[in-house]
Amino acid sequence: MIRRKRNKRKLNADINVVPYIDVMMVLLVIFMVTAPMLTQGVSVELPQASAEPVDAQDQEPMIVTVDKEGLYYINIGGDETEAISREEVASRVEKVMSVNPKQLLLVRGDKNVYYDKVVQLMSLMQQSGATSVGLVTE
Repeated sequence: MIRRKRNKRKLNADINVVPYIDVMMVLLVIFMVTAPMLTQGVSVELPQASAEPVDAQDQEPMIVTVDKEGLYYINIGGDETEAISREEVASRVEKVMSVNPKQLLLVRGDKNVYYDKVVQLMSLMQQSGATSVGLVTE
C-alpha cells in the first residue's frame, strides 16, 4: 500500500485589518475638516480668562451675544444670527424664566465691545427674572 502524504494546511484565523485602518483614516480626515464648520452663531472674539467650566446639567444654556458693534443676538426663539433689540432680549428672557427659573444664562461679549454694553445686557437680563448670569470666555 502506498501511503499518500497529505499536506495538512493549518487554518489561518487572522483578520486582515488594513481595510479597517483605511476607513478609520478617511473618517478622521472627514471629522477634522467638518469640525470647524460646526460652530454656529455670530462670530465674536471672546476675552481670555482662566476659570472652571460651568456644569450645564444636561440642558442647553440660553446664550445672549453682544458683537463688536454692540448688537444683540440670542440662541432661543428665532434665528440666532439675526440682531434683535434690547426689548426683544428682555421679552425672550422673561418668557424662558417664567417657564424654567433655573435656566442657565450666558453672555458672550466680544472683547472689543464697550464694557457698558455688556453690563447693560446683564442688568436687563436680571430685570427680566434671571437670578444668575455667566460670562463666556476662551
